[in-house]
Amino acid sequence: VQLQASGGGLVQSGGSLRLSCAASGSVFTVNTMGWYRQAPGKQRELVAVITSDGTTNYSNSVKGRFTISRDNAKNTVYLQMNSLKPEDTAVYSCAAARVSTVTRNPSYYHYWGQGTLVTVSS
Repeated sequence: VQLQASGGGLVQSGGSLRLSCAASGSVFTVNTMGWYRQAPGKQRELVAVITSDGTTNYSNSVKGRFTISRDNAKNTVYLQMNSLKPEDTAVYSCAAARVSTVTRNPSYYHYWGQGTLVTVSS
């Protein structure tokens, strides 16, 4: 399974961005999809996940500001990011698991994609 993220860019603090991630290849093996981010010098953080039936889980750092959704027909997952803060600056990438899980533990995820840079200016 290949995962390709898009939609990043430069935005001012308080602004919004919408990211997309399209899955290709053996997509029939994918159940849960999620978004993770990694900022320079920081650990990778799985910020939002969604199962195939729409159950979601968010990290406390983005809860209430970010919304994850998916279009199963298009094998695509989205991340709507509102009220962005400078600390949200990172490379955002998507991940997928073969099982239905709302865990944000990276060890449960089988596929990892390339990222898109989000920069939030103050």
